[in-house]
Amino acid sequence: MTKPASNTVSDKVLALILPVVSDLKLDLYDLEWNGGILKITVDTLPGNEDGGINLDQLALVTRLIGREFDHHDPIASHYTLEVSSPGLERTLRTASHFQREIGKNVNIRLQANIDGMRRIQGLLVAADDATATIRLDDKDLTERVVSIDAIDRAKTVFQWEKGEKVSQKPGSPAKKKAAPKQAAETKKNAPKNSPKRTTTVKSGLSSGAMPGGKPAPGPSDELDTDLSIEDRSIEEEATA
Repeated sequence: MTKPASNTVSDKVLALILPVVSDLKLDLYDLEWNGGILKITVDTLPGNEDGGINLDQLALVTRLIGREFDHHDPIASHYTLEVSSPGLERTLRTASHFQREIGKNVNIRLQANIDGMRRIQGLLVAADDATATIRLDDKDLTERVVSIDAIDRAKTVFQWEKGEKVSQKPGSPAKKKAAPKQAAETKKNAPKNSPKRTTTVKSGLSSGAMPGGKPAPGPSDELDTDLSIEDRSIEEEATA
């Protein structure tokens, strides 16, 4: 789990959502509170990423978190709650993010030029609480050690294999046939309206939607793939 920067709202929210995420055997990948927007990123547990997280799981965790918020009211003003999965290309903000993604290709933009370089792309080969080590794709396989505090932005880079295609296109006959059942399941888990809260659930493309990957279990596998490929979202608006 990624520990967010300490502040009153984050501390209150963290105490409420950690038990929910833990009970569902999921991982709190990230938590951000900024400008009236609370962003919660939920993922499968480290080491159990093959199936990815599906839309039904996201809808369920959002509904349960919303129930806790309605009961305990951790945020005094109107706010937007955004619950999402990390997706294939994950934002790396903290040391724990880098440590979790060792062995993956990453793209890093530094806050300033270091040794004439502002952008670094390569294989993340090591990470600790302060630094990340990147193996560059040059003839010498040079390794660069970068201070995490010196990084402006970073994300993993997904490498599509040549000839790979998503196993089933959105809107195909199989999807249309299954859509009513999927929609019913998702609606059942959909978060409830709140007079103070606007809720958004977003599902990024997970490995379950990748060619050769096993879809995550659940009735909304195909629906989850549709949403992730077309970057759609489910939104429910509540009046202040």
